[in-house]
Parts: sequence; structure tokens; C-alpha cells
Amino acid sequence: MQTALSPQLQEATQSLIDNLLASEAFVRYQNAHAHFNADREAHDLMDQLAKSQARLRQKQSKGEVNQAEIDSLRLLQQRVQRNSVIVAYAQSQEEAVNFLREINGEISQLLGINFASFASHATC
Repeated sequence: MQTALSPQLQEATQSLIDNLLASEAFVRYQNAHAHFNADREAHDLMDQLAKSQARLRQKQSKGEVNQAEIDSLRLLQQRVQRNSVIVAYAQSQEEAVNFLREINGEISQLLGINFASFASHATC
């Protein structure tokens, strides 16, 4: 069952979306995301890290992990943490999430309800 929004509410919603997308936090995120997508090395490092972590978790569940594998994973993690494109992307994600939390808090305060909780239930 869908509820039709009034034209005023649709306009206000679109305005909120436009302002969020134009905000400094989201512009920074969009730029960092584009740089990350364009950087093959950053993608490869993240891919290697995900695969290495998955292998290590699988071996750990079987009790088959050795120190060399742990050391190898740590070295890979350090490479990821030193990659400026990955770091900028992660920081921009965190800033965007924090910004959304602030916006949610403001909306929740104005409405007198937890807006994010209400919105997530409405979309399920």
C-alpha cells in the first residue's frame, strides 16, 4: 500500500534531497568515490584485503591459521591504511554518515519522533 504525498511534501522532500546532495559532506564523498573508482591500485588493495580476510576467517574457523598468514594480513592492512585514495574515501564516507545523523537528529527533534526508525519501517 502506497500513500500519495501532497505536492507540498513532495516539493519539500525533493528540496531536502537536493540540499543533501549539494552539501559539502556529500560533494566530498562523491568526489572521493569517483577517485576511488578510477584508482586501480586502491581497488586492487581493497579486493586483496577482502579476499585475505575471508581466507583467514575460514582458516581460523578450522584452527588452521599460522603467524605468517596473520603477518601477511597485517602488512596488507597497513598498505590499505597508507593509500591516500582509500583513506580519503573512508573519511568522506564517515563525514557523510555523521552529517546524515545530524540531519536525522534535527528532523526527529522537529517531528518529535525518531525519524530514521520511522522511515526504515515504512520502506520494509
